[in-house]
Amino acid sequence: QAPRGLSAEEKRVKLLEIFHETKDFYQLKELERLGPKLKGIVSQSVKEVLQSLVDDGLVQGDKIGSSNCKYFWRIFWSFPSHQGAVIQGRVENAKEIKASHQAQLLEIQQSISNEKSIRVESAKRTAAITKLQGLKRELAKLDEELTAYGACDPVKLEETRRAITLGKEAAIRWTENYSILLPHFLSQSMVSIEDVRKYLEIDEEYEDIM
Repeated sequence: QAPRGLSAEEKRVKLLEIFHETKDFYQLKELERLGPKLKGIVSQSVKEVLQSLVDDGLVQGDKIGSSNCKYFWRIFWSFPSHQGAVIQGRVENAKEIKASHQAQLLEIQQSISNEKSIRVESAKRTAAITKLQGLKRELAKLDEELTAYGACDPVKLEETRRAITLGKEAAIRWTENYSILLPHFLSQSMVSIEDVRKYLEIDEEYEDIM
């Protein structure tokens, strides 16, 4: 059976061990060479693992060389004491978040307690709540029925009537415009009325809408 490869977290732990065991500074190329040799980390994955450690603040990196240089050599380092400080910082942050959540929980619990003291349970209140729930269910049922008969909805019927009225007014306006402009156009051109009707796709049965 082929040996199991290292998981992402195992690679992080082992790469960090190189720094802590040697307490030295390294360039990426050096780590890519030492990773497989010392910890069994595939060379091609060292860069990605190293970047994850830098992102989490467990490894520090810096560039060396003057700003006038064309190239910078980046070095990386990590000491056990710094890892402890990072972890301690995370613990303190977690404690602050926990304390904030506990304060919010206490505030919510107090609010619930206050509301319960105001709304004292009684037979009258229970009956009113039951009635309210029944009315809500009835309203939901009526809404469903109204949706099913949407075409008969008074609001929709009124909207339809208004749309019909507007459509008829527009049709009358355009037919009147046609009747007024047609004689004027014929008098100013040598085109026959048959050609105009053909071009406008108006048949012989056309008549003004009154």
